[in-house]
Amino acid sequence: MPEARTRPSGGGSDRAPVIRLRGVARTFPGPPPVTALHPADLDVASGEYVAVVGPSGSGKSTFLNLLGLLDRPSAGTYELDGVDTGALSEADRSALRGSRIGFVFQSFHLLPYRTAEENVMLGRLYHRTARSGRRKAARQVLERVGLGHRIGALPARMSGGERQRVAIARALVNRPSLLLCDEPTGNLDSVTAGRVLELFEELNAGGLSLLVITHDREVAARARRTVGIRDGRLEGGAAGAER
Repeated sequence: MPEARTRPSGGGSDRAPVIRLRGVARTFPGPPPVTALHPADLDVASGEYVAVVGPSGSGKSTFLNLLGLLDRPSAGTYELDGVDTGALSEADRSALRGSRIGFVFQSFHLLPYRTAEENVMLGRLYHRTARSGRRKAARQVLERVGLGHRIGALPARMSGGERQRVAIARALVNRPSLLLCDEPTGNLDSVTAGRVLELFEELNAGGLSLLVITHDREVAARARRTVGIRDGRLEGGAAGAER
């Protein structure tokens, strides 16, 4: 798999952005053809926290699938951590996705008959790591999200906030470059949602890049930069000053 460009330890401008889109578009064949995403540019610097906000039907799901390497654009180029994803085979795209992207969804997607620890361990299932190593990594990341005391709990015995924290831990276990979140507070009450957003802020303060896709402007307001999407058109994708 192609390697990313070398990233210096300092914060210089030659550091590759974690996301770089140029003219990325997605059209689904017809008849008639449907353009779900018009040509879009977006830069997300390493360590940024960006929200993409738009109403239902605005193209958010299409955009998420492209960023997550779950779909290919019809046009344009997408670089993830300096790697041109358009030049990769499906196997290499899967490998890049597994090593560089952590996913957090509205529906937690936890296996009901697996403990918190086991659900997080599944995030490393396709890595060539001994079971003991996967268990250790799972426990470390559960501690990081404040669930070290719940490693043996089943999802049915957890609150919604705890289940989302397990899902976040699973997303973090491979030490991704980017946490890609799709309506991550959609199934949570306002107090629990606030705690999850506080966790995102802590993770971002530790250097993790986050991109949150949401329809909720209060959720978007917690990010350091907001990008709009409406009718398949991205608004404000160029990197700008943080709020």
